[in-house]
Amino acid sequence: MPFKTPITIAEALEKMHRHEFVLPAIQREFVWGPERICTLFDSLMRGYPVGSLLFWHVDGDTVGSLTFYDFVQTYHQRNAPHCPVLDVEKGRSVTAVLDGQQRLTALNIGLRGSHAEKLPRLWAGNPNAYPVKKLYLDLLFVAEDNDLDQRYRFRFLTPAEAADRSGQFWFEVATIRTFKDSFDALSYAEQNSLGIASGRTLLRLYEAVHKEASLNYFEEMEQDLEKVLNIFIRVNSKAVALSSSDLLLSVATAQWRDRDAREVIHQLVDDLNETGQGFAFTKDLVLKAGLVLLGRGDIRSKVGNFDRQTMREMEDAWDDIDRALRLAALTLSTFGFSSATLQAGSVLIPVAHYLHLRGLSESYLTAAQYADDREEMRTWLMRSLIQSGVWGSGLDTLLSGLRAVLDAEARHGFPRVALEREMGRQGKSLRFDPAQIEDLLDTRYGPRAYPLLALLYPGVDVRGAFHIDHVFPKSKFTPARLRAAGYSGEVALLSEQANRLANLQLLEGAENVDKRAKLPGAWMAEAYPNADARAGYVTRNDLGDVPEEITGFADFYNQRRSRMRDRLVALLDVAGSSTGSSAAPQADDMYFDPAPRSEATRRDIGAHIVSAFAGLPEGAFLTVREIRAHRSDEYGDEFPSAGAISARLFPSSGRCTVPGVEPGENERGVRGARRITA
Repeated sequence: MPFKTPITIAEALEKMHRHEFVLPAIQREFVWGPERICTLFDSLMRGYPVGSLLFWHVDGDTVGSLTFYDFVQTYHQRNAPHCPVLDVEKGRSVTAVLDGQQRLTALNIGLRGSHAEKLPRLWAGNPNAYPVKKLYLDLLFVAEDNDLDQRYRFRFLTPAEAADRSGQFWFEVATIRTFKDSFDALSYAEQNSLGIASGRTLLRLYEAVHKEASLNYFEEMEQDLEKVLNIFIRVNSKAVALSSSDLLLSVATAQWRDRDAREVIHQLVDDLNETGQGFAFTKDLVLKAGLVLLGRGDIRSKVGNFDRQTMREMEDAWDDIDRALRLAALTLSTFGFSSATLQAGSVLIPVAHYLHLRGLSESYLTAAQYADDREEMRTWLMRSLIQSGVWGSGLDTLLSGLRAVLDAEARHGFPRVALEREMGRQGKSLRFDPAQIEDLLDTRYGPRAYPLLALLYPGVDVRGAFHIDHVFPKSKFTPARLRAAGYSGEVALLSEQANRLANLQLLEGAENVDKRAKLPGAWMAEAYPNADARAGYVTRNDLGDVPEEITGFADFYNQRRSRMRDRLVALLDVAGSSTGSSAAPQADDMYFDPAPRSEATRRDIGAHIVSAFAGLPEGAFLTVREIRAHRSDEYGDEFPSAGAISARLFPSSGRCTVPGVEPGENERGVRGARRITA
């Protein structure tokens, strides 16, 4: 591999413009930010070495069998973040960049294009959140003698920002390409009354771009793709900025035959992340999902697992993999998950594998025949996400074990019990003890709170916009407001409690917008003017006696926390709780009763069911799960089994005889009962 005569930046730009320099498919995306681009230009101005480049001379005969990309010129984080595909004329030789893409692209953007990234604190869908900026050099900037970080002041600015001449003079760096010689640089400084120092700065920029051969490079002449791929991996695998997904995607792209792996995988990731309220899945997750769905024994994200044979099989199976992942994202979305509520994106993989094995379509999301199956999946997901440590270390071992269970059991429906058994075998049990319940009750506002609230109070429609809402607005808990309200004790504790589970609830989007920073009593009076409807809302959310003023928050918090504890103990079948009844559980009740239990004392299950509906308006619906978690005088500190409730509501022969209720299913197909006129 010979070392070639160095070239100037201007020569490199011209070769990129004429598409003599191209990017091979094995290259990753452009990842440098504005600060790093500015640092590169500062280094070039100071005469610092910027590292050697590695090129690959691709003969015309080889070009036709490969995919190439152009360098990014006008980077836009939302609209144009990817390298565009380049149609290279067959038979024309090109120079492919194996190492140096980031540096060359940075020069291309700075001297020929623009950069637009999202401003902080602005909505991603807001077009004004991505101002287009070009690279400028402040010709009046004078660095301190001991300033080793920055000798020249480069910045990406909008035209309006660059027009500010208060103590600075911003020169658009791309303009230097129009200068024919050093005289043009000095003349520009003189015409703008910039002085000698500014003229020297501009002259230095001209020389760095047009005169100095600062780009050193090696060039590989061999046409063997396997050898070139090995060189690329050797060069890039130790680079800190090159992520494993970038490297693996590069390998996949080089070995697919009929598809552009980078294009289809990027498109899939983009589409998955636009599903529902939006996700944050990664290329690495999609590539790992491919290994899982292909049935590979080793699913670790390492180059050796993405050999030619595996990549060819993945390409052949891609349509099925793509469909399964899209349906899995839709499924998670209907369960209320998004980037704001899902703290473990890896759950997408077993869901996708199950849907793939069953050959299911989008009808799975709504068809009544799959209602029990969906509820089993939803239950398993919620339990796995509230249990700490499940989706952390040992992920590949967990995914392999879950895949084995699904391969063996999926044909009969979603095998929640078998999956939980395998997870327990791996030390990731989904059983909970009283101490863990206390930890769950201390959950803070954030992604982990969602599956807890969804388990506790499943009545909220989470298929559309919804929010995790503070019952008592968080804004009311500043020290000044608490003291003004009459609190003289420890206000820090109250502020902490205001952000924990017992002060959180799920509200649909419109309700939360209406509620804003209102105290709960005032908001409920407006949202539920009917007393029965208001009582139903209070009961459904375990709110109890809601105080009118914030001075009653401490009692409200402690009482609701206690009620939540009772519900969690029942819903999670906590060790040590008594559940009763030997009735066999129904399919969607397996959530509660993994094994039959005995009941020492006979109680009236009908009275318990009637009690659960007390205070609710006509038409109110409760699932079997919600009925079981109700605290009644009939059962006291214990809870009936879900199987016993189902047996009473859905007797094998005859009609339900519980007064005032009508058995049925809710809009998600989950069984329970609705209150009717007795």
